[in-house]
Amino acid sequence: MSENWELKNIWQMANAAQIIAMVERAQASKPPVQKLVDKIAGIFVPIVIVLALLTFLVWFFFGPDPSLTYAFNTTISILIIACPCALGLATHTALVAGIGKGAENGILIRNAKSLELAMKTQVPLIDKTGTLTQGKPSVEQSWYHDEGKKEDINLLLSAIESLSTHPLAAAILKEVGRKGSKYFEPEENENISGKGIRAAIQGKTMLAGSMALLEENNIHMPDELLQLIGQWKEEGYSMVFFTDDSKALAAFAIADATKEDAAKAILSIREMGIEVALLTGDNESSASRVAAQTGITEYTAVIMPEEKNSYIRKLQDQGKTVATAGDGINDAAALAQANIGLAMASGSDIAMESAGITLMNSDPMSIVKALKLSKLTVRVIKQNLFWAFFYNIIAIPVAAEVLYPFTGILLDPMIAGAAMALSSVMVVTNSLRLRKMKLS
Repeated sequence: MSENWELKNIWQMANAAQIIAMVERAQASKPPVQKLVDKIAGIFVPIVIVLALLTFLVWFFFGPDPSLTYAFNTTISILIIACPCALGLATHTALVAGIGKGAENGILIRNAKSLELAMKTQVPLIDKTGTLTQGKPSVEQSWYHDEGKKEDINLLLSAIESLSTHPLAAAILKEVGRKGSKYFEPEENENISGKGIRAAIQGKTMLAGSMALLEENNIHMPDELLQLIGQWKEEGYSMVFFTDDSKALAAFAIADATKEDAAKAILSIREMGIEVALLTGDNESSASRVAAQTGITEYTAVIMPEEKNSYIRKLQDQGKTVATAGDGINDAAALAQANIGLAMASGSDIAMESAGITLMNSDPMSIVKALKLSKLTVRVIKQNLFWAFFYNIIAIPVAAEVLYPFTGILLDPMIAGAAMALSSVMVVTNSLRLRKMKLS
């Protein structure tokens, strides 16, 4: 018992350390807007130096006595007041606050680019299983070619499905048990992405997967099963079939309940002016049922992982910013291809590695929160940049003493220093407002 507790504790510490490292990397990364700011700062600094030199010359040759003192005073004031501290802090402080806010809400940002791009999302593509549904499917109905051999069929099926990480495979194993691997060990196996598994047991080919896998291998299905398949389709079930190299041995109707907040999340995204599309490898009726329950009007069913990539590329070629949300191995390529990938932490490791944003909560509302966080962070960055530029536009002429002929007052360099510090404080304070903003 104590050993299990220690192992669990070690795993939790390692997981926490990994999350902290991810947040730190994200906070140190630069979004595209920061690269633009760096370019502007690279131009801004030489311009300020030139202005300071011109101011020195103007006050030295045309200013009142003591002209040298006035020249030095104005030049130093310009160099101090125009220090681009606020410009340098504008994006980074907002990012640190935004990424920290995300971590507090279970939204882990892998890089700053993903955080900035998320607010530009035009087409969010969402996977069904594990994203909009519970990801805990259960077998509701079953069919066997020979009821007398049901136990033997279950053992063979168990040995094959134990090789898969798909949620539907977990449902099958929950139904038929996990004893099969004790009696049968597949000599070879192939995971066919989006379709199922092909394995060889005792020299005989076995298939476990979707209807597409059966059709691809010309598997015979009796009329009784075909009638049942039609009924299951009408009821919106997902289906898994088990066959040898010629005929169907078993079939299972599987249901996966829609998550409680799925419809609310879709409505919230639509209220942002963004239409959601559902992409799933499941059958048409199952996709239609989930789409109707969540309020999604556009969906594509029986879509393979490579077809998802083509779908995303087509949208990107139209100039659209695409976000993809998913949790499975089959979603990994789509998460990497999309402009913004959002992976559910309850899913596979490869999906999380492929995504730019990881959602620690499997709640679909986390997708909404991630989009809102991006919008709020980018808005604060824009406010900071506006203040930094506006401050310099006003402050540099004042430091150059263009108001001296009208007021007779010279700006003290110490006041210039205080003004520069105040501008930085205002930028940091504005960024920290993100910590108080609500994402729900």
